[in-house]
Amino acid sequence: MDFIPSLEWITNPTVLARQFMAGLSNGALLFLVAAGLSLIFGVSRIINFAHGAVYMLGAYFAWTVVGAASRSPLAFAAAIVFATLASFVFGVLFEMLFLRRIYRSEQAFQLLVTFALVLILGDAVRLIWGREENSGLVPAGLEGAVRIFGVVMPTYRIFLIAVGALVCITLWRVLYRSRIGVLIRAATVDRDMLKALGVRTDRIFTLVFGLGCGLAGLAGGLSVPIVSVGPGLHSQVLIEAFAVVVIGGMGSFPGALVGAFLLGQANAFGVLAAPALAIVLPFLVMTLVLMFRPLGLFGRPD
Repeated sequence: MDFIPSLEWITNPTVLARQFMAGLSNGALLFLVAAGLSLIFGVSRIINFAHGAVYMLGAYFAWTVVGAASRSPLAFAAAIVFATLASFVFGVLFEMLFLRRIYRSEQAFQLLVTFALVLILGDAVRLIWGREENSGLVPAGLEGAVRIFGVVMPTYRIFLIAVGALVCITLWRVLYRSRIGVLIRAATVDRDMLKALGVRTDRIFTLVFGLGCGLAGLAGGLSVPIVSVGPGLHSQVLIEAFAVVVIGGMGSFPGALVGAFLLGQANAFGVLAAPALAIVLPFLVMTLVLMFRPLGLFGRPD
């Protein structure tokens, strides 16, 4: 039965290394989505149900720019930049026009607003791009495979790991080595005190929401060569992103990084150990963490 774990692969170093690298590449994409979701919650305390839909929107943006038949590296780079910037602008406009008006409202009302955006974006992509599934091509120079740590891995997967690491380092430097990063982290601790000191917290909220959406759009654009871009793309990634945020601790940037790594590895090795349980692995990992750390690995009480 599929529910009975198969452990033959444990003694195979090649399989272990291959799955570890696969987990890193999946974790890199998850980190991009979850980091934005975690930052938004940390600053605004809004659980953004529309985050997965923005990821889907970024994928459609990139697919539209690069086209289904283009392998040009320049076209792919332009598609990624456009998906990121367009998602950032979308997030800024949505925050300014809608969310800014409801920060003091009941949390249930905030959830309804972001959930309404999911429905709107779902119908919008069907009207604009149709209901069919679309596939992108791996750009020239990133196709094929390379040998790393004695394991043959798709070049594009290695590229995803590199991009994830670069974004992680950049975000860390922004959050912990810049003035705007100090203000963002202060807003996660005490927004009212920050406002009393004369800081325009509304601008910080707008910037962070736009940044979070930009990261989701970046992840969506990067996923085009390895997923089918369709109207239901947002569902699974949103579930896993929320699992990452809960595992790491709501609003924690280090938590998003560690949670993405753990979930990426759990998915990679879980497919080998118990394929029938793969779909529930995010919830199993989340449950195990919350049993011992109810606020997540890096969570702290408000």
